[in-house]
Amino acid sequence: MTLAEKLTILTDAAKYDVACTSSGGDRRGGRLGKTIAAGCCHSFSADGRCISLLKLLLTNVCVYDCQYCVNRTSNDLPRAMFTPRELADLTIDFYRRNYIEGLFLSSAVVRSPDYTTELMIRTLTLLREDYGFSGYIHAKAIPGADPLLTARLGRLADRLSVNIELPSSKSLALLAPDKKTDAIFQPMAQIKQEILQSKAERQKFRHAPAFAPAGQSTQMIVGASDETDYHILKLSEGMYRKYGLKRVFFSAYVPVTHSPLLPSPLSFRPPLLRERRLYQSDWLLRFYHFQADELLSPDHPTLNPQLDPKCSWAMSHLEYFPVEVNTADYHTLLRVPGIGVVSARRILSARRWRSLDHTALGKLGVVLKRAQYFITCSGKMTPALRVTPAGVLRALTLLEAPALPAPYEQLSLFPA
Repeated sequence: MTLAEKLTILTDAAKYDVACTSSGGDRRGGRLGKTIAAGCCHSFSADGRCISLLKLLLTNVCVYDCQYCVNRTSNDLPRAMFTPRELADLTIDFYRRNYIEGLFLSSAVVRSPDYTTELMIRTLTLLREDYGFSGYIHAKAIPGADPLLTARLGRLADRLSVNIELPSSKSLALLAPDKKTDAIFQPMAQIKQEILQSKAERQKFRHAPAFAPAGQSTQMIVGASDETDYHILKLSEGMYRKYGLKRVFFSAYVPVTHSPLLPSPLSFRPPLLRERRLYQSDWLLRFYHFQADELLSPDHPTLNPQLDPKCSWAMSHLEYFPVEVNTADYHTLLRVPGIGVVSARRILSARRWRSLDHTALGKLGVVLKRAQYFITCSGKMTPALRVTPAGVLRALTLLEAPALPAPYEQLSLFPA
């Protein structure tokens, strides 16, 4: 099999791994490559440049038979595998052609987790030591691998991720019986401790080696099993707190295999809107100091598809509004739809020098189309604005409608 054929197979096999991450790393001392703090994959630097990764699998040969995975061992598809040298040479070749600025390396489990991890370590060692590559590398840690191997992998990569894949032990046992929840959470805990230890060492010793300086993340499939939005958000919240994750990625389930345990591919459509609402809720958890129990509850476990989670929360808690922008504290301002982290800080800074009105708020970046229903400026709302719960709900729903994802359709290069 030629290198081009391997590349075609293994880049296509990696498309279901989410990698829209910012690097956050600053690896120095190499002869080749540059880590840019603004981001590496499908992200943009401060000067507007799009930064991309070479995203592929080391191999799609797998010993596991996960029902939802296109690379499952019982699936009949072309198989391929890079050698560490082939993959390292390919990465450097793409970099020198200015196609990429980093690498996203994942893999199916070939032979065993230890063997797969050893192959990934050899690849990254060639890049870091033989080629002196200092660019961003995101590597997938393999659950079940020896902790010493995971530790070695973290010394070579800028970010590690361990995919939890399914939101509950029950679903994992049903759809991926070869995988165990404990085997997934164990490396997460190890990576957290290694990162903390590395930071402490680097405070004492300037040249101490860094361990996954851009942190760790995970990915969760949404729609392959019947867990609720509330369950997913509570799980995400717990992982952020317990394992210090930088990011939880949500991936809408796409039917790629036929199994009686999964939704029928004939009638199923990937839940793209649900994925979007989960990302918005996750943003509220990470940056707006919300808790999962504020957004949803066991009695109301599903996110509103018509409204973004922040607007939905505000409409359910109208007793907290309107908020006076000239006196409200930072955390109260963050709860107002249309006011984000940046605009809240600008309000706190600007109002030290003058009393703010609605015109000033617009210049500070507040989205008045949403915020006007929930704020007052010096005790006054927007002139001639009539506020009723039904009217506000209708207006917010109309504002959200143009941004809703279009119905999913699998496009073909060869239309009938």
